[in-house]
Amino acid sequence: MRLLVTGATGFIGRRLCAAAARQGYALRITSRDPSRAQDLFPGVEVSAWDPLSGPPPPALFEGVDTVIHLAGESIAKGRWTKKKKALIRDSRVQGTRHLVDALLALPRKPQALISASAIGYYEPRGDEVITENGAPARDFLGDVCRSWEEEAQRARTGDVRVVLMRTGIALGVGGGALKAMLPPFQMFVGGPIAGGTQWMSWIHGDDLAALYLMAASRPDLTGPLNATAPEPVTNRDFSNALGAALGRPSFMPTPYFMLRLMLGEVATMLVASHRVLPARAQAVGFSFGFPKLDAALGDLLAARTP
Repeated sequence: MRLLVTGATGFIGRRLCAAAARQGYALRITSRDPSRAQDLFPGVEVSAWDPLSGPPPPALFEGVDTVIHLAGESIAKGRWTKKKKALIRDSRVQGTRHLVDALLALPRKPQALISASAIGYYEPRGDEVITENGAPARDFLGDVCRSWEEEAQRARTGDVRVVLMRTGIALGVGGGALKAMLPPFQMFVGGPIAGGTQWMSWIHGDDLAALYLMAASRPDLTGPLNATAPEPVTNRDFSNALGAALGRPSFMPTPYFMLRLMLGEVATMLVASHRVLPARAQAVGFSFGFPKLDAALGDLLAARTP
């Protein structure tokens, strides 16, 4: 199978492409920064495309069986200024629109589009379990995710199979959520935020990559797929597990008002309670390598460069 991957140089994309290469997939990568992509993936075919510039050229899809679409402005980096929020939205909604416009114009279309999404799609429900049937949120992230998914779903009008990967908190070495969480604990000031009762739906980066590749290889899978581990935890339990894995205390709380002062509107994302289960992945027999948080953190922290 030949995969075309957008956003390949990002935190998730790097892991996905490495896993796909190990499993013998043929890879084609498109990036806004092709020189960086070539450095990261020597020997892989790389093309330049900025998702906001318009549809990619038809030649990009020649021989491609499945498109994995990951491109999008980082949600977690920087304050949500008006400009930042516009870029978060446009990079996903307009970028996906441009990609699908190109797909629909092709005489020979790829068989599948596996498009990134996020559990921010769901309305926070406290302790209530959320599966793929959960109601959408009516906030900034919910609106972005809903519009993002609608653009991806247009590919179905061209008989392209569409899977929407509603991704939780992705954990990995050298980036993502874990990189941001480590410094306070390493300085002995880590602990729960805003009371710590909110649920965190996380996933090990290796399992996330494997879920994408499973979605690419399963012609029976369509629609939303929760990309989260089967055992979400509260923020307090996550803090305790991370502190234990690092041999650091985890009792220094961060109140919401302080978080809001430091981060602005981003803080709302950190206190939203999403107890999301990967119901559809489990129903089709996907086996998680790291279903439990302690084992996931142990694996990731052991892999860090001293």
